[in-house]
Amino acid sequence: MTLNPILTLMRAAALLCCAGAASAQVPTEPPKAAICTACHGPKGNPTMPEVPALAGQTSRYIYLQLKDFQEGRRSNVLMSPMAKDLSRDEMRELGAWYAAQKSNPVPFQPDAIKAKLGKAKADETLCTMCHLGGFAGQNEIPRVAGQPFDYVVKQLRAFKARERTNDAGNMTSVSSTLTDADIENLGHYLAGL
Repeated sequence: MTLNPILTLMRAAALLCCAGAASAQVPTEPPKAAICTACHGPKGNPTMPEVPALAGQTSRYIYLQLKDFQEGRRSNVLMSPMAKDLSRDEMRELGAWYAAQKSNPVPFQPDAIKAKLGKAKADETLCTMCHLGGFAGQNEIPRVAGQPFDYVVKQLRAFKARERTNDAGNMTSVSSTLTDADIENLGHYLAGL
């Protein structure tokens, strides 16, 4: 069966167009990402225990956190000045780029008993209703699976103490029910995912 040459050309053009569109969607590293590497590590995989992994995080969450640091809804001695002069486009570019990066496992060996207790607490408090199954996050809800233990514990304590409140009250409310042991157990569970 012989195909019409015009139809063949149209199909080839459509394939090239689709291939071009797919490659155009892969973000390139934004210039500002080089500054982020000092703390957040290469491609958003940190080497410091209290620094969050940005690789594989939702782009919307990264954008909103940068905006919150910039506008004072979230405060950190390092991040607030870093976000201060970022443009809206730069924040979006950073979010898209980090979301497209592969998250590497954190070098942490969770305690199996504490991780099991952490999973039970996560189930009890319905964490997956917002963070989704596998704790992968969605839109403005962060991916917490595989985040560094120290970072998870620090953030849960900050929500509980109301030192961090840029969450519309959801995490503040949930964390107010957590004991120090619950927070540690959740840290073991989430860091081990």
